[in-house]
Amino acid sequence: MLLQSNFVVIATRNEGKVREFAKLFGPKGYKVRSLSDYSDLPEIVESGVTFAENARIKAQIISAHLHVPVLADDSGLCVSGLDGAPGVYSARFAGEDATDADNNAKLLQALIDQASSKELAVDGNHPKLLSEAAFVCALALIDPVANEIIEAEDHCDGYIISEARGESGFGYDPFFYIPELGKTMAEMTVEEKNEMSHRAKALRKFLDRLPNETAEK
Repeated sequence: MLLQSNFVVIATRNEGKVREFAKLFGPKGYKVRSLSDYSDLPEIVESGVTFAENARIKAQIISAHLHVPVLADDSGLCVSGLDGAPGVYSARFAGEDATDADNNAKLLQALIDQASSKELAVDGNHPKLLSEAAFVCALALIDPVANEIIEAEDHCDGYIISEARGESGFGYDPFFYIPELGKTMAEMTVEEKNEMSHRAKALRKFLDRLPNETAEK
């Protein structure tokens, strides 16, 4: 599949996500834009019950409006100790206008309130682990001109810890700890994050299907 444009619109205004996607699309010769580059966009109601459904909804609405290739992701945190919550409600776990700090505070309090919040044991010297968790990312890339869609989903396993560590990430990153690295997602380098993050792994699944844009010119 070759996109009918040398750029892709990322269906988000989250600058952290835009930077990650720009880094990953760059080697293919594609530039990225975000919803912040456009005005008068239609309202998007994320009514899906899965990450994949929400990603598809966003990509379909924005690509139909702009008539350009649109990549939408729906990603979030699934915490075992909270029966998979916050899940598709990750961005608004503490309310529609919640900040990252609000969501993280609610997450930690919810785990503390659970009997399962006792310290988990893993090999090695690690901070207190409150629960197993996974970051999940579903992607839907729609090109309305070529009338094609690529969908992919992947995840990154880790644990929720009780105290924030690192300043490089966003969202729940400072509390998402990966024992193999001994780091939270917010302590990882760009190279490490682009190797093992849920978003990077999902994107690689269909980036391999895109020829280099520059090679086609």
